[in-house]
Amino acid sequence: MDNKRGNRKSLVGTVVSDKMDKTVVVQVTHRVIHPRYKKFVSRRVKYKAHDSQNNCGLGDRVVIVESRPLSKEKRWRVQETLERAVRV
Repeated sequence: MDNKRGNRKSLVGTVVSDKMDKTVVVQVTHRVIHPRYKKFVSRRVKYKAHDSQNNCGLGDRVVIVESRPLSKEKRWRVQETLERAVRV
């Protein structure tokens, strides 16, 4: 992508909902160390991302990148699909 836009954050996550038109919900999991117990804990965050051609499906692993606000809650775009989920 072009460097005119500066350094944008990118995250890898799993599509957990594709029911909206041109929008997917992507769940990103981070592993952090608990401050007291020193164990790894999974933290999950859901982001709404713009999928302009409705290519993503439930369970796909995708890369999302920061973008300008596209709607009230949508501030990310799907950049690429890393792996497709098995469709039945």
